[in-house]
Amino acid sequence: MLDVEQLTKRYGDVLALDGCSFRIPQGRIVGFLGPNGAGKTTTMRCIFGLARPDAGEIRWGGRPVGPAERLRFGYMPEERGLYPRMRIREQLVYFAELSGLDETAAGMAADRWLDRLGLRDRASSRLEELSHGNQQRVQLAAALVHEPEVVVLDEPFSGLDPIGVEGLAGMLAGLASSGVAVMFSSHQLDLVEDVCQDVVIIDEGRIVLSGAVEELKASSTQRSLYVTVDGNQWVPDVAGVTVVPKQEGRAKVLVDASVDLNDLLELAKRAGEVTRFSFEPPSLSDLFRQAVEGKGLS
Repeated sequence: MLDVEQLTKRYGDVLALDGCSFRIPQGRIVGFLGPNGAGKTTTMRCIFGLARPDAGEIRWGGRPVGPAERLRFGYMPEERGLYPRMRIREQLVYFAELSGLDETAAGMAADRWLDRLGLRDRASSRLEELSHGNQQRVQLAAALVHEPEVVVLDEPFSGLDPIGVEGLAGMLAGLASSGVAVMFSSHQLDLVEDVCQDVVIIDEGRIVLSGAVEELKASSTQRSLYVTVDGNQWVPDVAGVTVVPKQEGRAKVLVDASVDLNDLLELAKRAGEVTRFSFEPPSLSDLFRQAVEGKGLS
């Protein structure tokens, strides 16, 4: 278990982290979400010792995290930290050795990850010669080459095509199933909902919502409502109903638990022929919006 406890970090007048606390359990995939500037990258940098918090602590297995523990962590920053003119295999061997592997073990690990990520034929290529997607794969390999126990990835799906997204999602699931604690940030909330078991939502340096995705959805006081009357979407104009504009001209209707569904159905019937009346838990996007706009209040 990786515990982030009451982290506070200030840059001049900017309070980047304000008592930030959450956990990344072993064998789970955690989505780390928040608006731009919410404190996600600062938190990740603190975990890896790249930024020093003003207060708070990071613990792994109940013990404070230091240089020895960080050798068992893997980090993939959003901005690549690789050498553009260095050959791919040489880079992976180098990063594996930095994490404590000897030369032989580092070479074997580099070859294993080159094979696993479909990059064996580019082993002698320079990073700058690769496509964006393949550069992303190399950055991922550098984070995983030493078989870490904790993996933290900043926007790992950025720039990947659908096949690449599917492959990376499967790889993260495999890491978690082997007992690795996995956390990644992303603005692709539909993807996070598909891949992650847990989410942590940060806003203005504070955690505003965290927990298992399905439990958060089940406990929400809002539900999504879709009603079709006379072939068109019907949106009730009553208290407790919020309309969220969506793309393609379709609105999303969120209904508070205080609203009587039978009353809504009767209203819809008076408006015309009801051909659809569906009521379902909120999506992760709905939970995110509610948490950020309401600071975690239902």
